[in-house]
Amino acid sequence: MRRIISILMENEPGALSRVVGLFSQRGYNIDTLNVAATDDATLSRLTLTTYGNDRQMEQITKQLNKLVDVVKLVDLTEGAHIERDLLLIKVRATGAMREEIKRTTDIFRGQIVDVGPDVYVIQLTGTSDVSIKKPTLARMFHRYGDRAAINYITSTSYVVNSNNSQRTNCA
Repeated sequence: MRRIISILMENEPGALSRVVGLFSQRGYNIDTLNVAATDDATLSRLTLTTYGNDRQMEQITKQLNKLVDVVKLVDLTEGAHIERDLLLIKVRATGAMREEIKRTTDIFRGQIVDVGPDVYVIQLTGTSDVSIKKPTLARMFHRYGDRAAINYITSTSYVVNSNNSQRTNCA
């Protein structure tokens, strides 16, 4: 089962490494990870998504809470929260192909956020289904052949805990 874990931790060198190391030592994979500053300069918020059963998540939660850097840990999976994804795609766009890429971008309700002489950067935002669109969008652009090669795809998620207005990023 997919889990969203939000960790409020001390903003100290090595804190992120200790959290990631804990997952690595136990053979668990981190699917997405982001660390952002908070209003308090001494604290950071780490948000991650991972997969595991209830027993595995109970074990990892207990281990995370033992880390000296961890101030508070919240499993946002079951609680009220809002997720938004951002997908950025850098695609080669030259000549007449530029209009085709614009149409494809419109079909996916995306926006061209940067234009270069031979490159577009396209943005898609929405609920967590944006990441599901990645393979389909890649196929659409690859149908133009090497002329519209995708140079880079990145995505990030934004999670808001609806209960207490706690905001956190995860990528």
